[in-house]
Amino acid sequence: MRIVLKTCISLWLGLLLITGCSQIGLTYRHLDLIIPWSLNDYLDLDSTQKDWLDERLKEHLSWHCSTQIPDYLTWLDRLQGMVESNQVNETQLKARTAEARQAIATISREITPSAVELLRQLDDQQVAEMEAAFAKDMRKHESEFVDQPLDQQIRDRAQRMEKRLNPWIGKLNPAQKARVLQWSTSLGEQNRLWIDNRAHWQSLLLTAVKQRQAPGFDQKIAKLLQDRQTFWTPEYRQAYDHTEQAAISLITDLVAQSSPEQRQKLLDKIADVRQDFTNLSCLKGAKKA
Repeated sequence: MRIVLKTCISLWLGLLLITGCSQIGLTYRHLDLIIPWSLNDYLDLDSTQKDWLDERLKEHLSWHCSTQIPDYLTWLDRLQGMVESNQVNETQLKARTAEARQAIATISREITPSAVELLRQLDDQQVAEMEAAFAKDMRKHESEFVDQPLDQQIRDRAQRMEKRLNPWIGKLNPAQKARVLQWSTSLGEQNRLWIDNRAHWQSLLLTAVKQRQAPGFDQKIAKLLQDRQTFWTPEYRQAYDHTEQAAISLITDLVAQSSPEQRQKLLDKIADVRQDFTNLSCLKGAKKA
């Protein structure tokens, strides 16, 4: 069953690469917080908590396979049609992005009750472990993304994007490389804005968990998981629209600059992802039922 989860994470990463949607990227990076069974990366669960979590995991994955994966297949079909008909434009990418965002919201709503219940079960030592893990997480991200001079951040961001794109469209040509660098330059201090926003959200989550026995805890966690935009820092909120538009424009331009071989590689990759989902045993079982 855990293979399904890994495959779903791979899909969200693929959505980021193809659509360039920063919201999807943020959600992918935050899956360790959104999906409750990954909280054991931040703290040690006791045997009772692990057993409880395993049962919830089975339930969530069964729901996900039967109700969500069919929609992913339809989404991939639309994406394939865009490439085949040479309709990879901003209008179509925005539509696919909105659909993907809705799928993410659906998952967040589904797993919220489990997250609430698990967080309420934590003892003070586990909460302290979570706080320490969040601090370690933040130091790691700051070291990787913001401790370098801005020009180095821009080059590194461009290189990361190239690396992510390579499995989908192959090696970039000089014009595409220049376009990726232009995109990265336009984002400026986005790394710092993202990390500050991440730290802000983690702080709010910790504050809520420390008051997990107080009235209104369920509602606080639900809002933190389902309405993240409500808690964005003002700086991040101001930059978000530009970041999303810049990413969509980048993908539009890269596909327009692509060779026939690159477009075929993209189609082949989409087909591979689709086949991976079609071959899931849980999906085959759902169809038989």
